[in-house]
Amino acid sequence: MKFPFYDAPNTATITCCHILENGEPILYVSHDEDDGMWQFLCGKAHETDEAKLVSLKSVFDLDNYVGILKDMPVSYTHLRAHETAANL
Repeated sequence: MKFPFYDAPNTATITCCHILENGEPILYVSHDEDDGMWQFLCGKAHETDEAKLVSLKSVFDLDNYVGILKDMPVSYTHLRAHETAANL
């Protein structure tokens, strides 16, 4: 699938170790107002040391579903109730 975001593929994003190391689904996405940074999280509470810096392309490769959020403005968040069957 073609990379859909307007940001460069190597744009730094924040994700959590639960997604990267445990394969948990991305259930919460934030496009931060203060710096425009994307966050892709599992929806659980996190400690600072659980945050991981990865490229936007890496997150997209993990879960193409996030591509539908390419037009999400800064200061918005997206909650996903569950992982879709296509990504299981």
